[in-house]
Amino acid sequence: MPRTPSKSSRGGKRSVASRSNGNAQEPVAQGWKAVVHNYVNVFNQAEIDRYPPVFDGLVKDGDHLSRCSQRMYRMKEQELLRGALPTHSQTKAELLRVSESSSGAEIVVILGLHIKRTMEQSGRAYTEERCERERIWLSRDDGRYCITRIEPIVSERRPRFSAADGHDPSLYLEENVEGVLYKAQSIPYINYDILPVFNHPRAGIRYRRDLAAAYADRWWEEPNPAYENFDVNCTNYVSQCLFAGHAPMNYTGRRDLGWWYRGRSGGREQWSYSWAVSNALQIFLSGSRQKGLKATVVHSPEELELGDVITYDWGGDNRFQHSTIVTAFDAQGMPLVNANTVASRHRFWDYQDSYAWTESTKYRFFHIADEFM
Repeated sequence: MPRTPSKSSRGGKRSVASRSNGNAQEPVAQGWKAVVHNYVNVFNQAEIDRYPPVFDGLVKDGDHLSRCSQRMYRMKEQELLRGALPTHSQTKAELLRVSESSSGAEIVVILGLHIKRTMEQSGRAYTEERCERERIWLSRDDGRYCITRIEPIVSERRPRFSAADGHDPSLYLEENVEGVLYKAQSIPYINYDILPVFNHPRAGIRYRRDLAAAYADRWWEEPNPAYENFDVNCTNYVSQCLFAGHAPMNYTGRRDLGWWYRGRSGGREQWSYSWAVSNALQIFLSGSRQKGLKATVVHSPEELELGDVITYDWGGDNRFQHSTIVTAFDAQGMPLVNANTVASRHRFWDYQDSYAWTESTKYRFFHIADEFM
């Protein structure tokens, strides 16, 4: 039986856990914490059934029920086409923040969900994980609580910078998407403050795909304290993975040129847009250069290898908002990716299981060069 909500040892956060192998969960007594517990149970069951969850009056947000149903149908269709079957699901939940009215009749909860599913495909099994957040509103009526509204916190859609705050990196980069315009070159640079064990850059540096993937698996769920951790951290994380695979930095000291990171000094951010912004990284990787980090745009995910990169344009308007790195492959040879912001490990590459995905979503696939000059 799943654990009832209990105090956690970490910062007073409360936790809920649910496991499923396809069997329905037992109901729990009502109360707002119990309602959240029941919600997690139903959510977890839907992850393995891949059918729209049946909340039996527990959730009264029609918009979210429709949104959730569409996501489940996408997951089911995609996994049927892949021949992948979820055989086990475990969802752990944390109450990250709770706001309660003085009367206790209105509750707002930020819920963290860690979903771990075991998938079987062509006689092979692998585990995929992802961490999501939802904002949940609960109301009490006649002594019973129900969920009146659910808002998924879709961090993959949030850019690191935007034109509204005066930082639109696509306006300043050294290459356009086709790589036709190239303003300046820089010498490949290794940041000894970050990884002092690295040797000086030299001609013929081999890209260590195994090290890039190993780094991605080590730091997918927690930030590496050697680097800044951004609110929107996906591209910073992917850049760290590339660097761990021996991709040499192109240090220029200018945020609009090269691909580099030096941390924060005197309150100033010292890294290039291409290090931290998905749209900027895809423009940089699309460009043509003789030295430093190089990549080739390929036309299908089947052409990708370990340590390669995918960027995501949710709106189909050529503004890329999310980045992932290939860390494994399923039984059909299709990429499984790691990501950050919404922490993910060995997730199927197309992200149809995400609320960020739309019918207009476009992808750009980058095969990182095997050797850097």
